[in-house]
Amino acid sequence: MVDSFGFVVFLICVALAFDFINGFHDAANSISTIVSTRVLSPRYAVLWAAFFNFAAIFIIGTPVAKTMGVGIIHPESIDNYIIFAALGGAIIWNLITWYLGLPSSSSHALIGGLVGAGVLKSGIGTLVWGGLIKTGLFILLSPAIGMFLGFCMMTLVLNLSRNSNVATSMRLFRKLQLCSSAISSLGHGMNDAQKTMGIIAIVLYSRGLIGPVFHIPFWVVFACYTAIALGTLSGGWRIVKTMGTKITKLQPIGGFCAELASAVSIIGASLGGIPVSTTHTIAGAIMGVGATRRLTAVRWGVAGTLVWAWVLTIPITAIISAIVYSLSVAYIR
Repeated sequence: MVDSFGFVVFLICVALAFDFINGFHDAANSISTIVSTRVLSPRYAVLWAAFFNFAAIFIIGTPVAKTMGVGIIHPESIDNYIIFAALGGAIIWNLITWYLGLPSSSSHALIGGLVGAGVLKSGIGTLVWGGLIKTGLFILLSPAIGMFLGFCMMTLVLNLSRNSNVATSMRLFRKLQLCSSAISSLGHGMNDAQKTMGIIAIVLYSRGLIGPVFHIPFWVVFACYTAIALGTLSGGWRIVKTMGTKITKLQPIGGFCAELASAVSIIGASLGGIPVSTTHTIAGAIMGVGATRRLTAVRWGVAGTLVWAWVLTIPITAIISAIVYSLSVAYIR
């Protein structure tokens, strides 16, 4: 069964389910600031974000998908058990952190899943260290870059707006936040949808279903963008609350700066083929915006809890996926 075409179809369905949960889990990345500043109601915010998640299909190629497909573990080591275990571990961790209201990284959960199952099957030698080092480096850099850009943009905007009255600034930035939210949602779609594309493509490639050269078929691209947009449409309100209200108090001007800062970081990483965490980046940007008022404006205790969730994501999902792999090999035939 595990080598049958039917099981390949099953794995593709599980991958799309992960993509949907990714959108559901990471909806907060796109809509938390725009909801918390009351620029849009939650219902319209998710429609807005889902539309631009999908619109990313027309803007960028598939560099992140290629990194996920061949840049984490060697493709010759990958079999259907590994893919099933990696997806299973990532889905389990996403659901746990969603229930707890922790904005962890779906991207790193999937990477941890591949690492755990791959090492259990083939040992440390199966790891592609170049891709892993680049990804690991951006676990640290993406929130730091988001925080730096958020702080700088907020400082710049406050200086440019210093002669405006509060009412005028509020009206202006409520409108501008629609634009920044759209750009942030585009960045979310660009980076996160591609991770599942890489997984599906490597399943097809390992079975010889897309020819001798690794590439991402367009139907895979379309299916993944559709799944993540539908996931975003369903929302993840526990995490929206954490991202939008628990880190720091945001006004439209701050929401605009946080969204734009995170979008710049994520789109830049996507163009470079780097699978970053949109969650880490927007959280860092929100902290940077909050720190422009005063350092105590950021609830650093909440921020510390988030950092622990980020640090633990890859090792925990690696362990979960290794367990799923062992059970799969033992019981799935």
